Amino acid sequence: MDKNTIIGFILIGIVLFGFSWWNRPTPEQIEAQRRYHDSIALVQQQIEQKLKESVESSPADELASLPDSVRQARLQDAFGTFAQAMTGTEELVTLENDLVEIKLSTKGGRVAYVRLKEYSRFDEQPLVLFDGKESKMDFTLVTASNRVVNTSDLYFTPVKEGNTVVMRLNAGNGASLDFAYSLNPGDYVLDFSIKSVGLNGLLSPSTTSLPMVWEQDIRQQEKGRSFEDRYVGLHYKMFDRDPDYLSETSNDSEKLAERAHWIAFKDMFFSSVLLAEDGLDEVSLDSHMYKEGEYMKHFTAKASVPFDLKGTETTDFRFFFGPNKFALLNDYNDNLSAVEKPHLEKLVPLGWGIFRWVNQYFIIPLFNFLGGFMGNYGWIIFWMTVLVKLILLPLTYKSYMSSAKMRVLRPQVEEINAKYPEKEQAMDRQRAVMELYSSAGASPMSGCIPMLLQMPILIALFMFFPSAIELRHESFLWASDLSTYDAIVSWDVQIPLISTFFGNHISLFCLLMTVTNIAYTKFNMDMTNTGQEQMPGMKAMMYLMPVMFMFIFNSYASGLTYYYFISMVISIAQTLLFRYTVNEEKLLAKLEENKKRPMKKSSFLKRLEEAQKIQEENLRKQKEARERNKRH
Repeated sequence: MDKNTIIGFILIGIVLFGFSWWNRPTPEQIEAQRRYHDSIALVQQQIEQKLKESVESSPADELASLPDSVRQARLQDAFGTFAQAMTGTEELVTLENDLVEIKLSTKGGRVAYVRLKEYSRFDEQPLVLFDGKESKMDFTLVTASNRVVNTSDLYFTPVKEGNTVVMRLNAGNGASLDFAYSLNPGDYVLDFSIKSVGLNGLLSPSTTSLPMVWEQDIRQQEKGRSFEDRYVGLHYKMFDRDPDYLSETSNDSEKLAERAHWIAFKDMFFSSVLLAEDGLDEVSLDSHMYKEGEYMKHFTAKASVPFDLKGTETTDFRFFFGPNKFALLNDYNDNLSAVEKPHLEKLVPLGWGIFRWVNQYFIIPLFNFLGGFMGNYGWIIFWMTVLVKLILLPLTYKSYMSSAKMRVLRPQVEEINAKYPEKEQAMDRQRAVMELYSSAGASPMSGCIPMLLQMPILIALFMFFPSAIELRHESFLWASDLSTYDAIVSWDVQIPLISTFFGNHISLFCLLMTVTNIAYTKFNMDMTNTGQEQMPGMKAMMYLMPVMFMFIFNSYASGLTYYYFISMVISIAQTLLFRYTVNEEKLLAKLEENKKRPMKKSSFLKRLEEAQKIQEENLRKQKEARERNKRH
């Protein structure tokens, strides 16, 4: 990494750290804020408890204490043709294949339970996306007599044929509302359709759509709650638009201006997605965060879905309950038109723009290619790092040669510094150094450009490793799970600042990354010392950056910190190789030969000289003005 690049990163970090430090609240403000949030939390808890009680009690429950004849009369008066469906016993009907187990509830005719068979939680328990009241799917019906009925309060009759189940809401005289579910072998997709059978005349004649509410609590599935929480979000896609999402770091809500193609309740590695063939209208989305407990967030989606009252057409949906695996999600685009393609693969956070392209067309194919030859993902990351460094080797070599040229010119730079020692001569000193570099064929900028060309790959890898589900529960050396941190020391005591910004553990790969980064920083500073004057405290600032990275990456996936550790070790080895294979005496002789040739100034040097001349002229005028003021 070039010194100028390191300085840029350090300055950005210092600015961010300084801004956070100077704007930190006082202890009195913290205590007042805590009391405020505690009061808000108490009120919110009371509201949620009342809502929970209202949800858990149906209208039929409220009439349970009445005599049968009175209860039936009340139900008939309140719910008309659906009165018989207001009472019943909840049963679960199972659909399953080799990948997923799904249970449908007769109460509400909804999906009540989903388990992914090939995956488990961080504690080795079965991976269940939701169970029971953790999820809700409700449609609102308006009868011909203007009675309002919610399907979540009604009991359906299951009709099962193979891997297809029809949840039938009987309305009498052969009329019904059918929810049909079908699960194909070897797929995470559950087909879901709604059909009216003889409801024309029983529901309001103006019914052309059904209001829908879909909710889900997102369970914690991974070891690091705070790290997992960054990837939990409510995503959605409107037709002819790229997918978008609500805030992942705060409570958020949004009302969509256009029809939605799909809505996804996304966890770090798994998602529940509702895809609507004909779209969802009047969509309102809400995301609510849980600060602690077994759930991460609560998502709510409200929408209006098209409904054919006559029953000649069905309202078709597809549920996806499965892993956020790029190749799997990308396959759902096959054989579809541009408008029909759901682009579920964009649920995998691979970065935006050029960084996503690098991941999609280079990193992931390389990762999968190596996976075809070896089964241990630790070795896959190792060889992937080696190949990436080999691909970037020409750029790395060019960057090294740039610093080597300036290093061999260091004695001449020191002579210039001795010739112009005064502060007032800084512009002359800088111009002389730039003329030296230009005449010798050296340029400080030539070392930065190769580094900038490497940045898309480095940032793409930063996005790839934490989102690669392939690393989940894969062990290597002491790391039991490459998708989360590899703690060698942990503690339960909350230490101010340390627990907040660093965590209650020390990750070994992160520690090794930090040590090698500090060693490389020292080595690189010695190698790139050109003799020019440095800012006071620059060395300390350069050593501060690896320490800052340790605080940032301590809770990140160990697969990522392992990659950075290996990459840093290879960088040191490459630099040593260049150091002992490049003959600096021959390099200096070549630079001296360049000086004898007619100097062709670069456009950059010309602009710099023009700027210096303008600045010198301004300084001269200011000096003359000060002298005139003194005389008068």
